[in-house]
Amino acid sequence: MEYQSSPKRPYLLRAYYDWLIDNDFTPYLVVDATYWGVKVPVEYVKDGQIVLNLSANATGNLQLTNDFIQFNARFRGVPQDIYIPMGAALAIYARENGDGVMFEPEEAYAHPEQAEDQPIGFEKAVDKTDKPKKETKSTSHLRIVK
Repeated sequence: MEYQSSPKRPYLLRAYYDWLIDNDFTPYLVVDATYWGVKVPVEYVKDGQIVLNLSANATGNLQLTNDFIQFNARFRGVPQDIYIPMGAALAIYARENGDGVMFEPEEAYAHPEQAEDQPIGFEKAVDKTDKPKKETKSTSHLRIVK
């Protein structure tokens, strides 16, 4: 029987974050801004990525959970709520010397189907046709076990 372990990324991220703070470094987080569910100010995204300052001076209500990173920050004086699914965290490093870690890809964060399943906008989400949808009968993938 194969044992499925939890992803390492949130643990490594918190460990590096604590180490950076304990050594008076400024923790910078590299985020894949194209990852499903990311909420960052798009005007600061460059080449599909954004680098965010995670220091106590730059963030409010910082949460580093196993599933996401969330905080409040100001961008040019405008308050923003930031939400980063853990799969979008690519690296954490010190602004002062670049010391840190890039995270390896992990199976738990590979969700290519989500990008296709999510509508791009309201127009795509709402079907405006009045035609009744054809019902198709599919065979069940469930089986009865006695």
